[in-house]
Amino acid sequence: MSGIAETQKKQDPGAPKWVVTFGDLMSLLLCFFVLLLSFSEIDRQKYKQVAGSLAQAFGVQRQNKVMDMPKGIKMIAKDFDQEMIATRLKEEIGREIQEELENRLQDVRDQIEVDANTEEVVIRLMGESTFDSGKAEIRQNLKPLLMKIGKLLSDNDGDIVIAGHTDDVPIRRGPYTSNLKLSIARAAEVAEFLLANSKINPAQLSTMGFGEYRPIESNKTVIGRQKNRRVEIIVGSVPRIRSPQTVD
Repeated sequence: MSGIAETQKKQDPGAPKWVVTFGDLMSLLLCFFVLLLSFSEIDRQKYKQVAGSLAQAFGVQRQNKVMDMPKGIKMIAKDFDQEMIATRLKEEIGREIQEELENRLQDVRDQIEVDANTEEVVIRLMGESTFDSGKAEIRQNLKPLLMKIGKLLSDNDGDIVIAGHTDDVPIRRGPYTSNLKLSIARAAEVAEFLLANSKINPAQLSTMGFGEYRPIESNKTVIGRQKNRRVEIIVGSVPRIRSPQTVD
């Protein structure tokens, strides 16, 4: 009995020593997979370097030549390419529209704005140049520009939103009883014109009306109210996923 007790006292406390080696192995495997996910493309040279380092760490295949991998397979290249295409499309549309404004609409350039960023292209048509006060009918002098915009957007596969906005001056006469209704009517008028004069897919197009509730300038000045009376054509930069067609 005393011999057994003495043997138990001589044993090291804690987990067996092999657990430390096992833990190192798990850490190396984790680092390996983190490196794989961080590569947008695993090419042959990168694979040789990583595989060689792991072989040395594990103590195996020290004298064996690492076999070449086939040509690298892109792991996130598809999504990256789609983002690149969408960004280029956005830049092209914005650039072409800006050139159109400079060449053909010199007299109203201060009333039309194009804002292109990483998420969307916003084409702002200011109210005084597009509509008469309190009305939703598009002025004749802006129809050629809208036709050009429609042609540019016909090849776009992203969603297109037509948003109407007004200033905060109450409507006192006319067919529309509120700024909200007027903004909706103006957005619908622009949308119908684009559909009638371009090849835009109607499923891509939607309209919104915000009335006076989303101003871009202060309504306390005449210039600010003019800028707030606007219709925006918002083009998304991310390609739209088409809904499956219904079967009769």
